[in-house]
This record gives sequence, C-alpha cells and structure tokens, in this order.
Amino acid sequence: MAADRPDTVFDTEDLLLSLCNSVTKVLNAATNGSVTYSGMVQRIQKTSLKPDIGCFVLFDGGFSGLVILNFTAPAAMELYQSYLLNMGMAKEDLASAHTSDEVANVMGELMNQVLGDFTSKVRRELQTHITQNQPKMLVINKQVVLSVDANLDHPEARRVTFYTGRNNIFYLELAIDRTEFVKLVDFEPQEAPDPDALMEQAAGSAVAPAAPATGTPGGDSDTDALLRSLGM
Repeated sequence: MAADRPDTVFDTEDLLLSLCNSVTKVLNAATNGSVTYSGMVQRIQKTSLKPDIGCFVLFDGGFSGLVILNFTAPAAMELYQSYLLNMGMAKEDLASAHTSDEVANVMGELMNQVLGDFTSKVRRELQTHITQNQPKMLVINKQVVLSVDANLDHPEARRVTFYTGRNNIFYLELAIDRTEFVKLVDFEPQEAPDPDALMEQAAGSAVAPAAPATGTPGGDSDTDALLRSLGM
C-alpha cells in the first residue's frame, strides 16, 4: 500500500517560495507596484535585524520558525508612500522620514497582511495550522542578531533579496527547523475567497431595490401595517 501513496514533498525551499510569493502579492496589491525577488536564495548561519528599519515574527504550531524583514530607508519610504498614495492620501500629508512612527505603523500593517496571507496558504495547502505574533517595525542603526525562541533540532536559515519598482532593496530572512511535508493522500487545496468579489457582492445586495409590497387597492398590506407599527 505504501507504494501507492503520492510522494509529493513540500520542504524548506517550498515554504520559503510560498512566503516570498505572499510578500510580492500583498505589497504589489497594496502599492500598485512591481516588487520582485531574486531567483537565488542564500543559505545563512544566523538571522538578524539590520538597519534601517525591520521587523520579526515568530511562528508556532505545525512548525516553529522566525521571519525577519529588513528594509533600507529608501525601500521603506517608497513602499509607505506608494501604499498611502494608492489609498488616496495627499503627498503633502505623508511622513518625510523613515524614523516616523507613522512609517513604522504602516509598514507593520503591511507585514501583518503578508504573514496573514502566508498562514492562510499553510492551512489550505499543507493542512496544518500555525500562529504568529503581531509584527512590529523597529528603527535600528546597528545589526541585532536574533535566534528562534524554540527547541529546533536541525535549524535552517535562508535569505532572499527583494527589489522595489525603483530598485530599492529589502531582505527576507527565514529560520525554521528542517521540515518536510509528505502528501499521504491526494486532496485539492481549498481556494481562498476573493475579498474584492465578496465586497462587491455585499454592496450589490445592500443596494438591491426592494420588491413592492402587494396589497389591495386603497388599503394597506400586512407588511405595511407591520412596518408602520414599528415606526418605519
């Protein structure tokens, strides 16, 4: 029977690729930009926060790990400004320095959306569950080495380089225990709902005209009487 099992394996590089795709998907949608990542990945020995602004997120559950995103000041400002301009804000109302609390808050929210998209894919595609802490962006001026707060038997760490539409650079670092997911049975990953389609459907329902009440000529229908009794 074992020979009949599908042998599809999802390993560290696949997890990293899924995470990279979440980064580009969310940031490109939020900023109407063209964020891309390098086709090469670095194997690294340690993970760290680096200048100018970055955040870290711890995972726990089906697997444990650490994700770090390090932004140069130009990359952070480009993404921050593009996001808020895309939301309709005026340029003169935006912060002018990456050290502003507003920049950290906006970038933290974008990273929360990225990690939310990734954890949703893990549930759909790997049929396991992970939780995360709330990402918080930190402005730093020197490197800070971080390690995963978990007992990892065979830790692996990777770094990927990302490029913004203006060729500013930021980095993603991932550290997890060496992990392989092996498919035991075939299944179709559940499709994620399209939030835009759901919002349009809800809006269409809200503005749909109500059907006219039927009643006898010159008199009130039962519905009219009920609405009037409720003061409507």
